[in-house]
Amino acid sequence: MPQLFNETQVKIRDSILRYIPKEAEITRIEFEGPRIAIYTRKPEILIDQSYIIKDIVGLIRKRLVVRSDPSVRLSEPETEKLVHKKVPLEAEITGVNFDPTIGEVIIEAKKPGLVIGKEGVILQEMTKETRWRPRVLRTPPISSKIIANVRHYMRSESKERERILRAVGERIFRPQIFDSGEIRLTPLGGFQQVGRSAILLRTKESMVLLDCGINPGAKKPSDIFPRLGVTDLDFDLLDAVVISHAHLDHCGALPLLYKYGYDGPVYCSEPTLNLMTLLQLDYLDVTSKEGRYLPFSQKDVRETVLHTIPLELGVVTDITPDMRLTLHNAGHILGSSIIHIHIGEGEHNLVYTGDFKYGRTMLLEPATTNFPRVETLITESTYGARRDQMPNRKLVEGKLVTVVNETLEKNGKVLFPVLAVGRAQEVMLILDTYMKQGLLKEVPVFIEGMISEVTAIHTAYPDYLSREIRDQILHRDLNPFESEFFTIVQSPSTRQEALEGGPCVILATSGMLEGGPVIEYFKQMAGDSRNALVFVSYQIEGTLGRRIQRGLGEIPIMGENNRLGMVKVGMRVDSVEGLSGHSDCSQIINYVRRISPKPERIVVCHGERSKCLGLASTIRRVNRISSLAPSILESLRLK
Repeated sequence: MPQLFNETQVKIRDSILRYIPKEAEITRIEFEGPRIAIYTRKPEILIDQSYIIKDIVGLIRKRLVVRSDPSVRLSEPETEKLVHKKVPLEAEITGVNFDPTIGEVIIEAKKPGLVIGKEGVILQEMTKETRWRPRVLRTPPISSKIIANVRHYMRSESKERERILRAVGERIFRPQIFDSGEIRLTPLGGFQQVGRSAILLRTKESMVLLDCGINPGAKKPSDIFPRLGVTDLDFDLLDAVVISHAHLDHCGALPLLYKYGYDGPVYCSEPTLNLMTLLQLDYLDVTSKEGRYLPFSQKDVRETVLHTIPLELGVVTDITPDMRLTLHNAGHILGSSIIHIHIGEGEHNLVYTGDFKYGRTMLLEPATTNFPRVETLITESTYGARRDQMPNRKLVEGKLVTVVNETLEKNGKVLFPVLAVGRAQEVMLILDTYMKQGLLKEVPVFIEGMISEVTAIHTAYPDYLSREIRDQILHRDLNPFESEFFTIVQSPSTRQEALEGGPCVILATSGMLEGGPVIEYFKQMAGDSRNALVFVSYQIEGTLGRRIQRGLGEIPIMGENNRLGMVKVGMRVDSVEGLSGHSDCSQIINYVRRISPKPERIVVCHGERSKCLGLASTIRRVNRISSLAPSILESLRLK
């Protein structure tokens, strides 16, 4: 059914038709989410004269995509045959699928660059000859169930996906009734605390939510989720949700929105879509096994997937009539993004760092500092106290290697409780590198829990990794995540091999000892003084990891037959600071100094109360910029 155009859409449509030659035979124009789709019987005309689309984009400042009219497309079997004919065997195509609702042929290949061809020539030829629009996806070098499932689900629900995108397009390209005028920011969680991050951003015209997380360390139900019940937050009026990255304290409550009636879009990077889906499903699994209340269902997670619109870094996207969104690299975990929102016609620019790392690591490039404009910067403060100074990176790696070597020399085992996303892959790279250099004793490294699935997702998106790792995967056909030292724990017998065999290293989730397979390892290893428990990530207040880190000697842990038992901690407990995906105090201050252009206001969040307040004070003194650390529900007027 064709869309009924409103006044704004009619103006956009007329501007497009005015510049496209009649011989292209435009059949319809659809508003599909943040993009405008131009359907034509002769797409080759607009491919050969690509400047036409570029000129229109420059004129109307909207994202355009050219699609062929269904009446002129080659049949699916003939198209698949032509795809295999055009693409060299070296590309290693693993699948060809079709989405007839939007006229895309989806090609999955191990080497997508060979599918695209030099300057996109192969794709252009395919479009001309088949009239299908090719979309090329990378096949993960390591098989990923979640990527396969997400891609399959998107294809199988293409009609519902089309409905969602049309509804989103209707909201984005609606007539703007109000000037942006007053701009308000309301913290709903994650201010003067770590956990349940959520920020409500409002103008007279629009309402957008930045992040929607849970607090994994909270004991009271009222402290687990953001303050979504505030009267100002109406799900029918909420235009969009933007997710900075996949950690649950930033996206864990997102399916709740769909449970309670939200039908709008979620924007994030493509790796974030896969990672957050995996972590949300795992959260349900762990919560169910522990007999706790399930706040949402798998159906709500699937709804979240269907409503998610992945964006590439650096691409400007309309998300409301008066807001444009751009994602930039945050350097925290795979796909983590700094959120830049341009409000009105240059009226205000907000940059929200989410969790960010302003420093190079083995895994990722440092956070982006250059933006077109910035008036307000919202920064995290996880390590925002002046005493939170991380040591030199090489010294950090050296300490980790020393702790591991000392434990192995005593015939002990090293247990790393790790966050499955980010920290696990960083530790894997360090262990592999130093073992290959002969600086770390070569022993089996057992990898338990979601880590292998998350690692597979990393290999599917090498463009988001550090230059060195990206180069190894794309150009040297080397995958450091498939090291000869790594053993994936896929059965109870492999777990027993790790526990009963000789010296080894074990990486297991969760990173804060709040459930997951790490608990079983800890129970069996804790009493042996030869073993070591090594924390490499921040331990949130209230978690078991935080209590052990502070020296708790006996731990109540549920054993067999649901009987509570006490576990004595006789093993070495150590913390390797400096591997964090967060910036320390100096890096945050340096980031504020280097960000361009210089902001007028700094808002501090995502840290313990003392750190938020202290960092705000330090920024005022050192950087001479207005800085504040509001509490939850303390609204700020930005303009």
